[in-house]
Amino acid sequence: MGQEDLMSAAEDVADQFLRVTKHYLPHLARLCLISTFLEDGIRMWFQWNEQRDYIEATWNCGYFLATCFVLLNLIGQLGGCVLILSRNFVQYACFGLFGIIALQTVAYSILWDLKFLMRNLALGGGLLLLLAESRSGGKSMFAGVPSMGESSPKQYMQLGGRVLLVLMFMTLLHFDSSFFSILQNMVGTALIILVAIGFKTKLAALTLVLWLLAINVYFNAFWTIPAYKPMHDFLKYDFFQTTSVIGGLLLVVALGPGGVSMDEKKKEW
Repeated sequence: MGQEDLMSAAEDVADQFLRVTKHYLPHLARLCLISTFLEDGIRMWFQWNEQRDYIEATWNCGYFLATCFVLLNLIGQLGGCVLILSRNFVQYACFGLFGIIALQTVAYSILWDLKFLMRNLALGGGLLLLLAESRSGGKSMFAGVPSMGESSPKQYMQLGGRVLLVLMFMTLLHFDSSFFSILQNMVGTALIILVAIGFKTKLAALTLVLWLLAINVYFNAFWTIPAYKPMHDFLKYDFFQTTSVIGGLLLVVALGPGGVSMDEKKKEW
């Protein structure tokens, strides 16, 4: 079997998967995407005092402002998750969660940690895709007037979302000389480039979902670490943040790459 035959067979499998899951895949994607916000909001509730004391000690901002920070994170994240899952005011919820990401990036000094900064940007990419999806249900402003195609804001949101999502995979590259690491880096880099440029997008994104799911369960198994150990919280944070990026990729699988992509341009050729 030649390379083209293998690619065709893989695309047939991906198409079959989409046909079977098309009714509930977007819902699963949204649930995965908001999982890190849901987990973090719940953690703010159960670790209220620890989070408040950390912010107060780090920024020397006083008890009141530290309490406001924790309360804003709790309400903003849990409220945003409820709105997104209920499909109400999704755009406002996305903007609110963008604000939470920006606030946490500064408050927890993520801005100076390249790995965590890239993962936060990837999380923002997932929200961009969710924002684009919420626009797809909107109606034209002028009923009966022919559309000029997909709206530019939406297609550029999808492009930006795809590009930001691949930053997650750049944090997973291992720079050592073992055969497995070299192979993983080569395959992973090829797939993230395909997703970024929008070529064979659904197949590449679905492959990345499976790869990232396996890595997440294997390396971030926080349930195997006792809850009192700091590594438990670290792995738990990593697990749910990775799950959110998986949700973003599932949105790419479900909705396609959008207008600014090679897949879309091929239709014009």
